[in-house]
Amino acid sequence: MATKNEEIARKTLGDVPEDKQFFSSDGKVLKNLSELSIALAEMSDGTFSYHSNATKTDFSNWVKDVIGDEKLALDLQKSASRLKASKAVFDRIAWLRTKIPASRRPK
Repeated sequence: MATKNEEIARKTLGDVPEDKQFFSSDGKVLKNLSELSIALAEMSDGTFSYHSNATKTDFSNWVKDVIGDEKLALDLQKSASRLKASKAVFDRIAWLRTKIPASRRPK
């Protein structure tokens, strides 16, 4: 039987519905936090700046409004570079995975 923390972690790490996917200005379409982490690590600084700047917080908004992770959304809002944002997402994924028992983690 899954605990409440495990259920939240699974939901947070899972794919979002197709109509809620993140469409990056570089053409990538993201459906979960793992894809966001990879995209942030690989995208150009220009693409990052398009979505995250003084007037736009696209990554943070998507994580808060679609994924439902307010802590990560705040961390992304504070991330001044794409590498810091990528690390924030990577670290959050690692923490969420600790909430799922090893025997029940997806392969």
